[in-house]
Amino acid sequence: MPSFLLLEVICIVLIAGVPPSLPLQDVHVSKEIIGKISVASKMMWCSAAVDVLFLMDGSHSVGKGSFERSKHFAITVCDALDINPRKVRVGAIQFSSTPRLEFPLDAFSTQQEVKAEIKRMVFKGGRTETSLALKYLLRKGFPGGRNASVPQVLIIVTDGRSQGHVALPAKQLKQRGVTVFTVGIHFPRWEELHSLASEPRERHVLMAEQADDAANGLFSTLSGSAICTTASPDCKVQPHPCERKTLETIRELAGLAPCWRGSRGTDAVLAAFCPFSSWKRVFFTHPTTCYRTTCPGPCDSQPCQNGGTCVPEGPDRYHCLCPPAFGGEANCALNLSLECRVDVLFVLASSAAATPEGFQRAKAFVKRFVQAALTGDSRARVGVARYGAELTVAVPVGEYQDVRDLVRSLDGLPFDGGATLTGRALRQAAEHGFGSAPGAGLDRPRRAVVLMTEARSQDEVAGPAGFARARELLLLGVGREDVRAELEVITGRPERVLTYTSPQDIFDQIPKLQGKLCSWPRPGCQAQSLDLVFMLDASVSVGPENFAQMQSFMRSCALRFDVNPDVTQIGLVVYGGRVQTAFRLDTHLSRAAVLRALSQAPYLGGVGSAGTALLHIYDKVMTAQGGARPGVPKAVVVVTGGSGVEDAAVPAQKLRDNGVSVLVVGVGPVLREALWRLAGPHDALIHVAAYADLSHHQDALIEWICREAKRPVNLCKPSPCVNEGTCVLHNGSYRCECQGAWEGPHCENRTLRGDALKARSSSREPAGRQPLRPSRLGLPRRPGPSGP
Repeated sequence: MPSFLLLEVICIVLIAGVPPSLPLQDVHVSKEIIGKISVASKMMWCSAAVDVLFLMDGSHSVGKGSFERSKHFAITVCDALDINPRKVRVGAIQFSSTPRLEFPLDAFSTQQEVKAEIKRMVFKGGRTETSLALKYLLRKGFPGGRNASVPQVLIIVTDGRSQGHVALPAKQLKQRGVTVFTVGIHFPRWEELHSLASEPRERHVLMAEQADDAANGLFSTLSGSAICTTASPDCKVQPHPCERKTLETIRELAGLAPCWRGSRGTDAVLAAFCPFSSWKRVFFTHPTTCYRTTCPGPCDSQPCQNGGTCVPEGPDRYHCLCPPAFGGEANCALNLSLECRVDVLFVLASSAAATPEGFQRAKAFVKRFVQAALTGDSRARVGVARYGAELTVAVPVGEYQDVRDLVRSLDGLPFDGGATLTGRALRQAAEHGFGSAPGAGLDRPRRAVVLMTEARSQDEVAGPAGFARARELLLLGVGREDVRAELEVITGRPERVLTYTSPQDIFDQIPKLQGKLCSWPRPGCQAQSLDLVFMLDASVSVGPENFAQMQSFMRSCALRFDVNPDVTQIGLVVYGGRVQTAFRLDTHLSRAAVLRALSQAPYLGGVGSAGTALLHIYDKVMTAQGGARPGVPKAVVVVTGGSGVEDAAVPAQKLRDNGVSVLVVGVGPVLREALWRLAGPHDALIHVAAYADLSHHQDALIEWICREAKRPVNLCKPSPCVNEGTCVLHNGSYRCECQGAWEGPHCENRTLRGDALKARSSSREPAGRQPLRPSRLGLPRRPGPSGP
C-alpha cells in the first residue's frame, strides 16, 4: 500500500476510535443533607413480604471495575433487607449477550448467604443485550418467586447501552405490576434508563456510583408506595435539588491539511485539502430533584463550634472536622492555652437566688474553659470553690494535673442553696482560697479569682473586694447583665467584668476570660525615661501592718514600669525616727530586683518628719552622686499617714524648683491643710480613705507619674555638676564650670594643685556633695557635653 494511503487509514482509525459520548452523573447535596441521609441509611429496614430481583449488566461496555461497583451497590441494598423465606427474598441475574441466572429468589434464606453469593459473582463480558434479559423475565417470571400477591421489585443495574430495543419489554413488565428501578453505572445513557424505569422517573432512576445515596433513594421510593416502611416516625421522605452532570466528548473542526488520494493500479495522485478534527470533553449540567429519606441526626444541634464540620457516625454519634487553629479539640472548642503562669480560683454562686440552673451553667463554663485552656503547654493551675452562706473549696488550686480528672471532679459538685453572701466569700477566698501557695514574692505565680454569679449579694461587697485586691489578687467577674454594676464594684474596673444575656452567650466569654488572665499590665510609661523615688512613712503613727500595705502598693506600682538603666530607675527612702535610703536609684537594675528590695524595706517606728526626709532626697538621692541621671525627668511619690508633714512644704517646693515633681498620697484622717501645702498644685495630691484602699488609686498615681515624665527637662536641674561646679546650658546641652581645684566634664577630677590643698578642701565639702566617681555618674545614653 502506498505510504500516503496508509497515513489516511491511520488518521481515520484514530478519529473513529474516540468514543462520541462519555456521560457522567454526579449528585450534589449539602453537607447537612449528606449527614441526615447517612443517618437514615443506617436506620432503614425493610421487613415486608417482597421479591427483589437484581438484573445486573455484565457486558464489556460496563467493564469489570464497574461490575464490582454494581455488586457493592447490591450488597448495600441487602444490608437493609429482612431476608428470610416469609419476608424478603432476593435473587440475581447477570446479562450480557445472554442472560444467566446467578441464584433464584428461593435459593438463600439469610442476609449473610445472599451477600456472600453476590460477592462470588464473576464478570461475564459480551454484548449489552438488555432486551433479551427482559424477554427472559417476561417468559419465565421471577425465578423462585412467589405468586402475584407478593410485590415484585426489579433493580436493573446497567450503563444503558443496549443493542436492542428495550422500551416495549420494559413496558410489558411494568404492566404486570413489576416495580422497575434503573441504576446507572459507568457512563450510562440516561435516556434508556428513563425508558426502563417506573413512573415517576425521578424516583426510580438512581446512580450506583454513590451506593449509600442510591440505596436511600430506592427505599425512600418503596416506603412511599407502602411496600416498605421508614425506620422511624421522625424520618421523612423529602425532595431536595440534585445536579446530574454528563461528560461528553465532542468533535470540533480544527482546520484543513493536505491529503493525497489515488486509484489502485495507477500512479495518478490527486492532492487536496481535507478537514481534520480534535476531540475534547465537556461537562453538561442537568438540574433535577432527588427524593431521599432524612432522619434527625446527632449533627442537628450543630455541636461543632468555630466553623467545624460535623460528620455523623451513626444515629447518635459524630465527630468534628476542625479548622487548624482549633487543634482538633472536642467539638472544635477554642484552643486557648494559658501560657502565662497563673493560679485561677473559680468561685461559683451556689445560693438559692443563683438557682440550680445557673449553678449548672457555671459548672459547664468551667469545664469548657479548662478543656480549652489547660493544654500540655499551659503553665496555669485551676481550682474551684462554691458559696452560699459560706465558701467551700471543692477543688484546691493545682490538685488535678489531668484535665479529665478535673472535669470529672466537677460533675459531683453539689448545689447548696441558702443565702448569697458574696462579700463573705470574697474575703474567705482571699484568706484561704489558694492554700499555702508555693514560693513567695516573684516566685509565686499570679493569682486570680473568677467570680461567677447570677444573683446580687445579700451582704456588703466593696470592703471584702478591696481586701482581696490589696492582697494582689486579680478579681474578674462573670455574670448576667443585671449584676454588672455589683461586679464592677467587686473587680474595681468595668473591663474586668464579662456579662451575658442568654445561657448560650456565656460560652462566648471563654476567649475573653483567657485574654484577661494573661494580659499583664503594660509598663507605666512604656519607653519614657524616668528617675522615680518612693518615700514611705515608716513612723509609729502608721504602724507595721499599714506599712506592709504601703509596701504591697509600691510593688504593684513598680510592676508597671520597665526598670533598667536606660529607661526607669527606682529608689526608696523610708522615714520615721530617722531617715534611711533603703536603696539608691542606681542600685537595682531590673524590675525583679526592685520588687525584692521593696519587700525588704525596714519599718523604723519613732516620730517621723516628712520635711527632713524630703531634704535628704534633695541632698543625697536626687543627685548625680546618688545615681540620678542628667537630663532625665524626676519624680518623688510621698506616701504618708499625715503625721509629721507640717514642716514639709518648703523642702517639697525646693525639690520642685530643682526640676523634681512631687506627688503626695495621704492616707486616713490626715491634716488636710498641711497636705495641700506639701502637695503644691492641687493635682499633686491623692487622698485615700484607708490603707486597704491604696490599690484603688494605682491608676491615678501611674497616670500622674507618666504625665510628669513627659514634661520638658532642664538639663541643669538638678545640677549634674559636682564639687560645687556650676551647670551652664549651652547649645541644647550643658557644661560644668568647675571651682579651682576640680576639672572634668562634671568637675569630678581633682587637679594637681587640688591635691596640695586636699586637707583644706576636704574640710569645706558640704554634706551630700562628695567627690563623684566616674562609674557612678549614671549618664543617659546621649552625647555628653564638652568641657569648658
